[in-house]
Amino acid sequence: MDLLKITDELSTELGAMRFGSPVDVVYQPLHYARPLWAEYVRRFGQTQGRVVLLGINPGPWGMAQTGIPFGEVAAVRHWLGINQTFTAPRQQHPRVPIEGLQCYRNEISGQRLWGWARARFIYPEAFFARFFVFNYCPLCFLESSGRNRTPDKLPKAERLPLEQSCDRALRAAIAVLQPSLVVGVGVYAHERATTALRDTQVPIGRILHPSPANPLASRDWAGQIEAQLTALGVQLP
Repeated sequence: MDLLKITDELSTELGAMRFGSPVDVVYQPLHYARPLWAEYVRRFGQTQGRVVLLGINPGPWGMAQTGIPFGEVAAVRHWLGINQTFTAPRQQHPRVPIEGLQCYRNEISGQRLWGWARARFIYPEAFFARFFVFNYCPLCFLESSGRNRTPDKLPKAERLPLEQSCDRALRAAIAVLQPSLVVGVGVYAHERATTALRDTQVPIGRILHPSPANPLASRDWAGQIEAQLTALGVQLP
């Protein structure tokens, strides 16, 4: 099974799930923005033996708009060079419209991650020769205020079935990618990788999440994660 088939099946499975208050709208970018995700997988998801950087779930102004993990619009368009069009979902949150690559809002987490990748590796091909960026959960959960709600904050009755599906998909994706190391970007991604991959031989580590909600991430995030990656044995150019 290839990576795109794995994520297609996960998106379909999760699309049948229902989530109650305080979640108001759920976006499925791997469904409506599949052309961009498919191009990302085609160009960058075919190599084994790399370090997988595992994110949590789509941000409203990143992957929810572009279908790419941490997918800040400018980075997707101008650095990754992915420009496919798609049809936005019918149901949208009034405060978080899906505008795709025309979205003018910036996702800080994506700016930091892809900005670091561009500064360190210059070309996307050089970065993806060593790394692949993947998300644990492909759903974006929005409260009525427009606030992003991460999967770990869902009620247990909703979170556990979601995690069971995402765990299975992660194991399948890792079996395809055969990484040298899986690095959880943040605590929750690290916890899920540790649980889902406990019966494998894949080493697992963690780096600081670039979210502006974490004050530590505003203090030279790139320098901090490079030190953390080095401590995990990852050699950087």
